[in-house]
Amino acid sequence: MSDPYYLLNEESQTPVFLIADHASREIPEKYNNLGIEDVSLLRRHVAWDIGIEDVTKRMAERLGCTAIFSKFSRLLIDANRYPDDPSSTPYISDGVVVPMNENVTDEDRQERISTYFSPYHFKIEAILAQKLKQHKSPLVISMHSFTPIMNDFERPWHVGVLWDQDGRIALPMLDVLRKNPTLVVGDNEPYSARKPLGYTMNEHGTKKNIPHVVVEIRQDLIDTHHGAEQWAGLMVDVINQIADKVSQSPPTSAE
Repeated sequence: MSDPYYLLNEESQTPVFLIADHASREIPEKYNNLGIEDVSLLRRHVAWDIGIEDVTKRMAERLGCTAIFSKFSRLLIDANRYPDDPSSTPYISDGVVVPMNENVTDEDRQERISTYFSPYHFKIEAILAQKLKQHKSPLVISMHSFTPIMNDFERPWHVGVLWDQDGRIALPMLDVLRKNPTLVVGDNEPYSARKPLGYTMNEHGTKKNIPHVVVEIRQDLIDTHHGAEQWAGLMVDVINQIADKVSQSPPTSAE
């Protein structure tokens, strides 16, 4: 099969590395949409991060930086969950039942890991190894989007900055974003990175002491090309303002 990811600017010499774990809602034909009969459900946020592929592509083009994009749905296997976590192959996601995930066999789970999850993360490791040869402190930015309403709660944030032990990117990013009076900015909102759920930032950031952060943008702001272009421009401006500061900063831990 083809690689379960694609890349932009793989040979870029810039320190910024963008990661889009949930860029795709693709489910290979042999899985028969994981038993979901109403395929329109696969266009919802349960299957992917709406709009984030578009935003991340535009950011990579403007920054000339390396970016990696998953080519498999989070319902098949979540690229940002540890494979032994039940939520990595969810049976129910925001009310959507995924029949083929109800009783995933060890064999099926291992096939999903070896075919999709592991090659994707091996490639991230290879890119980071190269970046570390070029730069003392690469900037690893994991791009995500979040649904405006979850469990009947209307989320007020336009963008969230998620971080745990290392604030080298998060703190200056929060400072710059908060200077924009039109934005409602969340610090570890709408999720907290201090709950150990995320595989990507923990394995490729925290454990390697590489500056890293998760950016969450609300989906209704980026579900059109116009919105994606606006937010790509905004985030590129933020990154350009903080990149030099990040590369020169010592590690900063959360309280």
